[in-house]
Amino acid sequence: MEDVLDVYERPEDPKRPLVCMDESPRQLIGEIRTPLPVEPGQSERYDSEYVRNGTCNLFMFTTPLAGWRRVEVTERRTQKDWAEQIRQLVEEDFPDADKIVLVMDNLNTHRPASLYEAFEPEKAKKIWDRLEIHYTPKHGSWLNMAEIEFSGLSRQGLSDRVPDIESMRREVSEWVCRRNAEGGKIDWRFTTKDARIKLKRLYPKLQH
Repeated sequence: MEDVLDVYERPEDPKRPLVCMDESPRQLIGEIRTPLPVEPGQSERYDSEYVRNGTCNLFMFTTPLAGWRRVEVTERRTQKDWAEQIRQLVEEDFPDADKIVLVMDNLNTHRPASLYEAFEPEKAKKIWDRLEIHYTPKHGSWLNMAEIEFSGLSRQGLSDRVPDIESMRREVSEWVCRRNAEGGKIDWRFTTKDARIKLKRLYPKLQH
């Protein structure tokens, strides 16, 4: 925990950008009947019945200090899907960075092996060497600032029912463009000092 909190206290460095990454599965839900439109004094009304159209996965990358985010909608969340997102992060999003300081959870696909599964060894190692990884602890996903962005996406960007993956991509893209234009940053104020006081129960008790 303190490792991640210490990273958050570093000053912004364009050559070592801080990026928070997270994934979120989403259901694709279609309507059985056309919703009734908005009327004076009446919001849009949906039928309680719906049809499940499968799921998709959202990859969120955000720089909380710089106010940028990228969200990709994929059909799956395999090793190769994650590896391709990391390749894009390194080669396209931040090609000039010396190192990308990446905060993410400890999911089994978030490993060098995923890169070697997707790319030739030389390319996989080149990508991995550009990363400085900091894993959030088990049951500590709230430490990942990408979760704050996901919360914003759910509240501000997505319809209650998104029927298919193309609709999901369109709604996500519109939200990302709007948020990036606003340049919204995350004002993270929970520090290591705070953790030692407020989360004292989580620390080992020393025997004297």
